[in-house]
Amino acid sequence: MTMHLVAEKRRNFTNWDGISLTKQNNFDTKLNNPGERVHCVYMIKKAVYPGSFDPITNGHVDIIRRGLEIFDEILVAVLENPKKESLFSTKERVDMIQEIFAHEEKVEVNSFHGLLVDFANTHASKMIIRGLRAISDFEYEFQMALMNRKLDPEIETLFMMPSLNYSFLSSRLVKEVSMLGGCLEGLVPEEVEEKLRDKYKTSPKTNSK
Repeated sequence: MTMHLVAEKRRNFTNWDGISLTKQNNFDTKLNNPGERVHCVYMIKKAVYPGSFDPITNGHVDIIRRGLEIFDEILVAVLENPKKESLFSTKERVDMIQEIFAHEEKVEVNSFHGLLVDFANTHASKMIIRGLRAISDFEYEFQMALMNRKLDPEIETLFMMPSLNYSFLSSRLVKEVSMLGGCLEGLVPEEVEEKLRDKYKTSPKTNSK
């Protein structure tokens, strides 16, 4: 007898009805009952990582790279908000992120406007990633996560803590440092630093020892 099951992709599945599953795309494995086999097909898990990314920082990059350890694909969703004045246009922000992840086929970048849950559903995702830097972030993010779930009960939000080196970092602080001619080393990718210097007409600086 053959059973057809669908399994979510993970590094390992163990103790699932007596089956031990390993990371393969399609496979057959024996069950406890002699002659009975199961055929498993993975569902690709895609997460949406939304934000204004004006500009993207090393903190954002850290979340994306760590997110790829959990999900098969990450869709970076750059928010179009005509009511909010941005330093970089939507296209510039999308282009920067695409340049940073040009060699990472598991990262896709798109812009969006309107409801995030509608965007996620359009791209066949039910998971949203949000970064939490401090307790001050939590109340807003908690409200947004609950509202998204109200709009679509199948939507889940994964909160990720930044790496310690980036726990203080925000796009707003990066822009202020750049505008005042400060050192951006370690704060943003090189591609972003160059474009910030062009925007503010400042010269590169390095950290003093």
